[in-house]
Amino acid sequence: MNLLDFYHQYPDEASCEEALRRFREHHGLFCSQCGGLRLSWNPSHKSWTCMDCKHEMQLRSGTVMQGSHLPVRDWFAAMFLLTATKRAISTKEIQRQIGRKRYQPVWEMVHKLRDVMGKRDGGYPLHGDMEVDEGFFSTETPEEQKDCPLKRGRGSQRKTSVLVMAESSLPKTPPAKKYSTPKSVGHIKMQVIDDFKASTIKGKIKQGTDGNAYVTTDGFSSYASLEKDGVASSHQAVVTDDKKSVGKVLPWVHIAISNAKRSILDTYHDIKAEFLQLYLNEFCYKFNRRYFGFRFFDRLELCACSYRADFKHRIY
Repeated sequence: MNLLDFYHQYPDEASCEEALRRFREHHGLFCSQCGGLRLSWNPSHKSWTCMDCKHEMQLRSGTVMQGSHLPVRDWFAAMFLLTATKRAISTKEIQRQIGRKRYQPVWEMVHKLRDVMGKRDGGYPLHGDMEVDEGFFSTETPEEQKDCPLKRGRGSQRKTSVLVMAESSLPKTPPAKKYSTPKSVGHIKMQVIDDFKASTIKGKIKQGTDGNAYVTTDGFSSYASLEKDGVASSHQAVVTDDKKSVGKVLPWVHIAISNAKRSILDTYHDIKAEFLQLYLNEFCYKFNRRYFGFRFFDRLELCACSYRADFKHRIY
């Protein structure tokens, strides 16, 4: 689906509301009050009524759009624009495409979509052979630290720490073409972390995997007891001072970090640390569905209908 197809398929608000209704009913709609499946559509109220408990459920109830005053068509357009390209797309570009004069509501809408992207990916634990490493993303200096001397290294006020995990294994059949790395990659996860304590890192790995992964890391001490503490089935630490050697053993985490930095920071230039996880959610969601093609919009629509966002940042 290209942009012309989208506007042809969804020419007005009524068509989007009807599509949302059909989409929700097709994907197993049930009563949020009693769990009943016998729901009757009331077109005048734009709601369903449960035939068992008489509870009325609005068209947007239980979705990322619940409580929003923006038209459903704006939400659909934002979802289409987010999935139409692999690169990051700025809120201003989305605002221009959907014809909204006010920036803030569109900014909040897009962040809510990024929030539910993270929720969706959170339901799929990584497994098998895995690479784990940490990255440092440039973010705005916190307001309370702007007058302090700028630190260097991991403790810099301008850097936010991110734990990166990637399913990575050697394919059974060698690829016909020669690639920069012989390993193939599956899904990835990126999680903002407050510190590099072993307890913090192990907690994130345990949360993001099935507990039976074969983990490869560098020689950082916080990874030392992954196997001993039951976080992974096995753990291989690559200890070397040569960064190129580590890059060959852990290629996909470094590729993911590099691509995420280029995609996010080239588009948004300077972002606040408190919003970095949302941008990483979008990057990982797109990366993990890189082969979906034209089905990508439908998958995000399902995601938007299945989760409510926790993101709340109204300043307007």
